[in-house]
Amino acid sequence: MSYKLVYYGSDILKNVADDVKNIDQNIIDLIDTMFNIMYKERGIGLAGPQANAGKKIITIDIENFGGQRIALINPEIISKSEETEPYEEGCLSFPGISEDIIRPSKVAVKGITPDGKEISFGADGLYARVLQHEIDHINGVVFIDHLEDHIRREYRKELKKIKKLNKD
Repeated sequence: MSYKLVYYGSDILKNVADDVKNIDQNIIDLIDTMFNIMYKERGIGLAGPQANAGKKIITIDIENFGGQRIALINPEIISKSEETEPYEEGCLSFPGISEDIIRPSKVAVKGITPDGKEISFGADGLYARVLQHEIDHINGVVFIDHLEDHIRREYRKELKKIKKLNKD
């Protein structure tokens, strides 16, 4: 399996990723690779499907924004605030496209750390935003799916160009 950043148009981005049943060296290596891809592309979050891996794994690093660095296996959102807020989101799989996306301002998440510990925690601000964005990815949802149809249609030309990046 070749792990590399995949772009809009790749089927793996539309599929629900598989649960990780066993944390072995292959999973640890995949997590390291995901962080490397994320840093190389100057991102703050990456999901397994974006690295051409159909696994429920996310990596996040928002230390430069006062947050933290974390990898989560089989993450799930267990609750969301009713309060929402818009925030301009982009995505490594959609280079050059960013739009305001309205999401809950706070979430509670559970998942498994690479060392096998089950954790749950609350998040707000940018951390909540990135968690929701990456957990969407492992569920086959991309950020432009949150846009109204007329806004998404405005990006037809750009999306056509982005699809071609998968052939390189």
